[in-house]
Formats: sequence, structure tokens, C-alpha cells
Amino acid sequence: MATFAELGLSESILKVLAELGYDEPTPIQEQAIPVMLSASDVIAQAQTGTGKTAAFALPIVERLRDERVPQALILAPTRELAMQVAEAIYKYGKGRRISVAPVYGGQPIYRQLRALEQGVQIVVGTPGRIMDHMRRGTLALDQISTVVLDEADEMLDMGFAEDIEFILQQTPQERQTALFSATMPEAVLGLAHRYTKTPKRISIVSEQHAIPLTRQAYYEVMPREKLDALCRILDVETPTSAMIFTRTRAEADHLGESLQGRGYLSEVLHGDLSQAQRDRVMKRFREGSAELLVATDVAARGLDIPDVTHVFNYDVPNDPEAYVHRIGRTGRAGRTGMAITLITPRERRMLQIIERAGRTRIQRQKLPSLADVAARRREAFRDALRGVLEQGDLDPYLLMVEEMSEEHDAVDLAAAAFKLLLNEVDQDDTISSVEGDAVGAEPGMVRLFLDVGRLDQIRPADIVGAIANEVGLPGKSIGSIDIYDRFSFVEVPNEQSQKVLHVLNGASMRGKKVKVSVAKPKR
Repeated sequence: MATFAELGLSESILKVLAELGYDEPTPIQEQAIPVMLSASDVIAQAQTGTGKTAAFALPIVERLRDERVPQALILAPTRELAMQVAEAIYKYGKGRRISVAPVYGGQPIYRQLRALEQGVQIVVGTPGRIMDHMRRGTLALDQISTVVLDEADEMLDMGFAEDIEFILQQTPQERQTALFSATMPEAVLGLAHRYTKTPKRISIVSEQHAIPLTRQAYYEVMPREKLDALCRILDVETPTSAMIFTRTRAEADHLGESLQGRGYLSEVLHGDLSQAQRDRVMKRFREGSAELLVATDVAARGLDIPDVTHVFNYDVPNDPEAYVHRIGRTGRAGRTGMAITLITPRERRMLQIIERAGRTRIQRQKLPSLADVAARRREAFRDALRGVLEQGDLDPYLLMVEEMSEEHDAVDLAAAAFKLLLNEVDQDDTISSVEGDAVGAEPGMVRLFLDVGRLDQIRPADIVGAIANEVGLPGKSIGSIDIYDRFSFVEVPNEQSQKVLHVLNGASMRGKKVKVSVAKPKR
């Protein structure tokens, strides 16, 4: 296994990778990075989740010129993937002031226009919106030196073949073309044959792992609420020995300190620890002095801890294999285990990939409320109370009860003592799952709530079509659209919002009448 330094990456890139916690390259990165750095064309077969984004993104960042003109174009099948790739490139280019613009449908076009006008070096987008900007004259491809087709098979399956060919024909003949695809059907091979020159072929066959027989669940929350959500779940689950996985060493340290500050018995394990520190951490965890072990994937390799009751994925792992390795640390030796994953809206796609690879279904759960936590605490308190009664030695406390019984009923005294010990006070339930979150709209836009969602088979095209047909508002004026299981949000221009409300209320989408109202941001 080569190191990132041996692949030909610069010191500045290596420093960023170290900060991100990238310890060693994946097979696709090991093979593709040197080829991409050499400016050769590439045809790579690799499953999603094998680290292919870094395989093409790192060489692109490495080879950028200082000019703020589009030099690299990355085509992706969906807005979610486009956002993920753009976000990854931005992180890889940290410290070099790299400019990257994600361009996709469903986002207000004026935001993209502003970014393109300011000058960008890398454009990541879906074929349809890329072509839209090309026709408008807001995106020039004459200085593109690298084109990447990410998940080419999926783009062709979605009917983007003609769009892709049109875009490629507008780029310079002397360019690097890289095609990454999970499968290589005839359509993909034909496209590669027409638009690549003596390409280097790379094939990474990902092993099919079976998901262990462990109960699996996930909670979807907003990024800013992950810590509070984890604590609430811990309070309800009350694990006796749990591992919590993060992607990087920095995240492990931060989470470990936060949990310790909130009174949880936790330890942190990552690659920066000396062997003596590592041994001390593991001794405390195995002996039960620490109930929670916050760890990175690399640091946890080779650990043999048979009594782990829970595994928490605080960060969704980067590939299905890592997920299997993580959750395989619970439910051993015939014991039951629980694997819980926290995801943000942007990470839904990765969760679906994990489910497909493992041929399993991860159950969505509703985030516990404060009432749920209080109920669980009361249940645990009752169990502890029974244990104290069985032990006896209550004489000093019986005397106190007898003294206070002269003024108060004994039952009331016991209830007051329980309340005091449990420290139950009225609190606002401020954490919500993403389904209850209505964030503020973009300036000049109004965010509307629709009482239909994925379970009603609603798609973005249905919402855009209804607004365009019923109101006469062009699709390009419609802002972001977020669709959840039972409802959706859409942003429309402020001056048209009342008309949209009036016309859409009672209109039919997918055979169901829709109720529309202005979404109220959380306070």
C-alpha cells in the first residue's frame, strides 16, 4: 500500500489530508491519482463509496493555474452528488483560495450567476443546468483542461447521454477526460471510446460485505444539532459499553471533550496517541471505567472488545466496507447489539449506498423527546431504587422520614425526594429532526410548506410543474426545494408568494389535494 506522499502530491495537499484524517489512500486513489496527475485520460470502474472523489479531485486541485477561469468541469447525475463533490474539493483546496462553484437545478439561478461572474476555477454540476448556463453565455468552456464524468452509468441511465456529448463537444480537443463509473455497460464504453484518447484503464472490484445481524437504525438531524441529538439518544439507550466513530482525529477529540464536559464517562482513541496512552484508554474502556469510546476507523483497527453493546456512527462512514467494519464490533458472541447512525440531509445518498451494498434496510427512528429521556431516567431510577431496598441499611434515612412525616404525608415526601434526585425541571424541547426544520429562505424569497412529500410520490418536477402551470411562474425563478417523507418546502419570489399560496391551495399533485402555507422558521 502506497502513501499519499508516494503518489506525487505536494506538501500543501499532504498537509490538508493529514488535517482531514486521511491516513492512507484507498485502492482507487492509489491507482488513479498518479494517472490523473500525468494528464492522461482515465476510464475507471469503481463503486460509489470507494474514495473516487478524492481520486480525481486531488489531482485537479494540484494542477490548477492561478487564473480565475473555469479549468476543470465535473459532471454528476444528481444535485446531491454535485454538492458533495464541490464540498470535498473546497476542503482539499484549503489554504490555496481555490474557487469552486456547484451548479445544479433546484437552486436559485441568481446565486450561481453571481458565483460564475466572480470567476471560478472548478465547476461541478448536473448536465441540464450546465447546458443552461452555456446557452445563457454565463459559462465558457474554452479553457477547460480536465473533464470528469462522475458516475457515468447513472447519468446515462437518467437520459443525459445527448447532454453530455453536447457539453464535451464544446470543450477543447486537447483536454484530459476522466470517466468514473460503477459499471461499464456498452453505452458507457461507447462514450469513452468517442471522447477519450488512449485512456488508462483502472478497475477496482469492491467486495460485497454482508451486514452483521445487528439491529440498525438512523436518525436524521441538522448538523448543528448532532451533539445534542447524540446525547439524547445516549440517555435513552443507556449503553454500558459503546463505541462512537468519527471520520477524523480532530472530530474525535472535539466530540470526546464535549461528552466529558456533559458528564459522560468517555475516552478518545486515534492515531496521535502514543502506545502508552492507547493502552491506558483501552484499559479504562475494557474495565468499564469509561462507558464510551470515541474513535476513528484507523485507530480502531485490530481491537478485540467482545462486550460492546452499541456502535454509534457520529459521522457517516465514507464507504460501505467501513460501515460493516464499524458495526461488526457489536452483537458478538451471540449477544444482541445496536448500531445507530446520525445523518444530515446531505448524507442520505451515502446511507442508501450502504443499504444497497449490504442488502439491508436501516430503520429510520424519531429523535427522542425530553419526555422520552425523562421517562427513561425514571425507569432507571426505579431499578436503582429496588437495588437499594434489597441492600437494606436504611436506618439513618428512616429517622429522617419519621421526623418529616409529622408535617408531611410519607408518600408526598417520597415523591418530592424522587423529583429532587431526578432533577426534573420543565424544559423546552428544542432539538428537532430535520423533518421539523423550516429554515429561513434566501433574501427576496419566501419559503412555503406543502403537506405532501415522498410518501405521496412527490418529486421536485411535480412542485415546479404545479407552480409553473398554475401560477405561470417560470421554473428558473423557483428556489430550493426540499422533499421529506410527509411534507415539502419550496422557495418562491416574495412578490409571487401570495399568488402561489392562493392558486396551489387545494390544487392536486399526484392525485392528492395540497395544503400550502408560509413556513415558519424555528426560533
